[in-house]
Amino acid sequence: MTRGLIAGCKHETNTFSKLPTDLAAYRARAFHLGDEVPQALAGTRTEPAAFLDFCRREGWSAVHPIYADATPSGRVTEEAFDFVAGRIVDAITDAGGVDAVMLSLHGAMVCEHVDDGEGELLAIVRRRVGPDVPIAATLDLHANVTQRMAENCDILISYRTYPHVDQVEIATQAAELVKRALAGEIRPAVHIARSRLLDGADHGRTTAPGPMTEVLESADKLLAAPGVLATSVCAGFALADIHDTGPSAIVVGDRGVAGAPYQDMAAGLMDEVWDSRHRSTVQTISAAAAIERIRAAGPPAKPVVIADFADNPGGGGYGDSTGLLRAMIEARLEGAAFATIYDPASARTCLDNGLGAIVHLELGGKLDPRFGAPIEVRGTVKAVTRGRFAFEGPMAAGTRIDMGATAVLQVDGIDIVVTSGRFQAYDQMFFKHAGIDPASRQVLAVKSAQHFRAAFAPIASEILVVDDGGGLTSGNYKLLPYENVRRPIYPLDLD
Repeated sequence: MTRGLIAGCKHETNTFSKLPTDLAAYRARAFHLGDEVPQALAGTRTEPAAFLDFCRREGWSAVHPIYADATPSGRVTEEAFDFVAGRIVDAITDAGGVDAVMLSLHGAMVCEHVDDGEGELLAIVRRRVGPDVPIAATLDLHANVTQRMAENCDILISYRTYPHVDQVEIATQAAELVKRALAGEIRPAVHIARSRLLDGADHGRTTAPGPMTEVLESADKLLAAPGVLATSVCAGFALADIHDTGPSAIVVGDRGVAGAPYQDMAAGLMDEVWDSRHRSTVQTISAAAAIERIRAAGPPAKPVVIADFADNPGGGGYGDSTGLLRAMIEARLEGAAFATIYDPASARTCLDNGLGAIVHLELGGKLDPRFGAPIEVRGTVKAVTRGRFAFEGPMAAGTRIDMGATAVLQVDGIDIVVTSGRFQAYDQMFFKHAGIDPASRQVLAVKSAQHFRAAFAPIASEILVVDDGGGLTSGNYKLLPYENVRRPIYPLDLD
């Protein structure tokens, strides 16, 4: 029986964050060992679920030692990395070897001891299984793909959607190529190209026609060429201050096709990304401008959704910056709800006082004073929860999370979801689990940059994206102290 190893280690590392990503950070989001992996992930819209389903359909034996995923933050500790790598290597040994490896990675993990986290992990796995066992890895669309990653696996395929709603399809595509490699039909190899870009392809946006959808069309056309097995375009994750940060193009080609210009194909895709570097389909405005626009339009038939782009926990933002929330409170926006503000102390105060209590708090703004001081508020506790629920929207449906002690605090008519855990609000359940019906509100504010569109665009009358520079995920990269990224690079130096 074919033995397939399935494992996941995911992290998008914002090296400008002062929050370390240790084992506790993984446990706070997703940390499953052994038999917990299928118990927690089977039936979800995730890569491990797709790998498990593939093994079941093919009659393969699945070895699944670990799946770990932490909310984006600072560098992954060496202890956390060694734990994950050790579990994978030990599982291979305990199984007496495996026939194939299928990994769910991000592609932008930076560790305390090594900048290229995925490259290091893949090298460790390669040394253990040897040169002949096919290794496939799925990547986030915002991966910073390195040559070491390419050299230590046979198949690399990234998501094609942002918001990421195609994890299952991408994982299934990777598994199918593994099956063909085991059968001797193909001899896959990874070819990558990069450019002098810190960020690109419209930051990977695929919810509107633009640079990313155009380059993906070009990548699709390459699939008709002899030997091309898969193509991917990664927009890169610019908030990692390492040498290889930036967009990349990946072509997985069959080594059995002599003379195939796979590297030239990847370079051609990157030329297209470079040429589109000045084009963006996402326009940001200030919080004041967003509120003025809402007031001028009058009561909407459906919610106006405001995205706090600059403090997106999904990109390493602290989730507790106060600029947008302060502006909403001062404007006394009617029928508004806000998700979420990360403030464990305030959440605990609300829970300790109980439903209906009137509390005085200094809300948010506790991690970095550069991004706004705490807001002095007097509010009513409208709900208390354990912060546990499963996503129901298009992205990662069925996945369960635990935000810890959570409360809804009503301040001047605005319902604010106050949490003990840092999470990007890209599913309606961030509101619904606490008794807030998103569709019935006039204004919904979410700490998210783009992922929110999958769940909230269908109910929105308008989407406003706010970036006042008030957070670690602001799009103004020139505000950040880059030291390690290769130079010159756009937009820090070049035109």
